[in-house]
Amino acid sequence: MALACSMALMMTPVSALQGRDPDPHQQKRKVDSQIDQLREDLHETNASLANAYIALKTTQGKLPGAQAALAQARSAATRAETANAMAAQELEVSQANETKAEDELATTSKQIRESRSEVAQFAAQIYQEQGFGEFDMAMTSTTPQQFADRIALIGTVMDIQGQSMVALATARASQTAQEDHLSALRADSQKAKKKAEAALAAANSARDRATAAKAALDALAAQQATQAATVKAQSEAEKASLAQMQGESARLSKVIKARAAAALKRAKIKAAANARAKAAARARAARAAAREAAAARARAAAAARAAAAAQASRPSRPDAPSRPAPAPPPPAPPPPAGGPLSAPTTEGWVSSEFGMRFHPIDHVWRLHSGRDYAAPCGAPVHAAASGEIIEAGYHSGYGNRVVIDHGVMGGVNLTTTYNHMERLRVTGGHVSRGDVVGYEGSTGTSNGCHIHFEVYEDGTFVDPRNYL
Repeated sequence: MALACSMALMMTPVSALQGRDPDPHQQKRKVDSQIDQLREDLHETNASLANAYIALKTTQGKLPGAQAALAQARSAATRAETANAMAAQELEVSQANETKAEDELATTSKQIRESRSEVAQFAAQIYQEQGFGEFDMAMTSTTPQQFADRIALIGTVMDIQGQSMVALATARASQTAQEDHLSALRADSQKAKKKAEAALAAANSARDRATAAKAALDALAAQQATQAATVKAQSEAEKASLAQMQGESARLSKVIKARAAAALKRAKIKAAANARAKAAARARAARAAAREAAAARARAAAAARAAAAAQASRPSRPDAPSRPAPAPPPPAPPPPAGGPLSAPTTEGWVSSEFGMRFHPIDHVWRLHSGRDYAAPCGAPVHAAASGEIIEAGYHSGYGNRVVIDHGVMGGVNLTTTYNHMERLRVTGGHVSRGDVVGYEGSTGTSNGCHIHFEVYEDGTFVDPRNYL
């Protein structure tokens, strides 16, 4: 049972949790282990405060994972947005290349149409003139110079016709290549479009995950703030309860010390009277023993004289065998094992020993002034020794409590207390060792079924194990 009441509540900030462990899952496992230990350490703390603090630590344990999830989501969103931008750029380039190829194909198609028109005109002219127009024109020349000029003109026309035919063939080949190239560019554009659409969807999804992760982290932070406020409020209530317990413990200690002093005084008076009575008895026994010894000596002398006279009147004979000495009495049985006190319950287990404890919420050392026995609520609680019940009832943080004065044992006055019981079976009078005084519970400052068993030696707490 905690006696100190300093409540210096220290909350672990979120920033302190960041970066404590590079692996958030490992950090989560550590916090889970710490929470399991907290449930043991806080078994004598107010249930509302203990539950609020455990909830706070659980939330804090989730924060590193939420922060890591947010960082991963943001990183994925950045990568997805970069990929989306690159895909959009690739799509733009593909579409530009496709447009350029379409323009080039259109130009080539126009050239083909023009070349086909020229060739068609030449063919029509040849057909109309039956292929002799230029020759007849040359033959009808009137002068040699006119003939030479007309022959040169005919060559030029034939060259132009040949070039048109070559250009047409070249344009057709270029058209075929451009059409193939355009088909490939259109396929690339389609792939780039699908890639861009997938990248955009991935970027949107990544942004959504980052937004959700940020919302989850914000919710945890808000939850932590609310839980921290709850812990603070509950700690104030715990402080008041601890103050009452401290006052109750001090009051009970005074009562026990006064009773112990009176009991020890009575024991000393009784011991002195017993000593005087024993001394008088020893004196009387010594005088009686002296008288008996004198009478025994007289009887022995008379018997010796009678035996000498009888020996003198009888003839001598062999000595009679001597009688064997009587056997020594058997040794006394050893004293019973164990101390003067019994454990208050035979069920469950010892969940906490006597000694100093570090309070995980208040961050202070306090004396755990007894021994805790954890067992199911309703398990019977027995008197550790015979004695007189000096208090029984509900007492602040101690819950349902019985206090038994066992009187002086081994030169000291022993008192035991039984705390947090579900209900009491006795309210006063005398009890014998092993009598049921109540039933295990979790009343008062407690958050689990157990008995807090205390032993006072002359009004001061001592480790119960010294007397069990």
